[in-house]
Amino acid sequence: MPKFADTRRVPWTAEEMYALVADVERYPDFLPWNSAARIRSRREGERPGTEVIEADMVISFKLFREKFGSRVTLDPEGLDIDTRYLDGPFKFLHSGWTFRDLPEGGSEVDFHVDFEFRNAILQKVIGVVFGEAMSRIVRAFEDRARKLYGPGAG
Repeated sequence: MPKFADTRRVPWTAEEMYALVADVERYPDFLPWNSAARIRSRREGERPGTEVIEADMVISFKLFREKFGSRVTLDPEGLDIDTRYLDGPFKFLHSGWTFRDLPEGGSEVDFHVDFEFRNAILQKVIGVVFGEAMSRIVRAFEDRARKLYGPGAG
């Protein structure tokens, strides 16, 4: 069961990073292996000020192409994003992002993901490259922030 967690200090504000990660529809524009994203629905969350998005993602990796559904809870006030698995090739999937402004400028971004595929072959293939793949995804978000917000004044 691959698990990955990373904390990064970046030169952009927590709000800027939150907005970038919350823009699920744009993931295919910059995330490796994400070939499509479609929003199924949007609604107000249970907690005031939150929004829940149900989305389909298509992940293409080598010979594999898998679609999965997830429920993404966006909390712009708490600068927190929580993703839960709905349907597709996983046994389970949970990921989350938390963003905090730093007193010296910029922000700290915490990311974690934990999942397991139903398909043992796919699980084995992903397991071999999992750490590097997750690092590439985190770097892709940083590269996207640089493109959108500049080299980093925040």
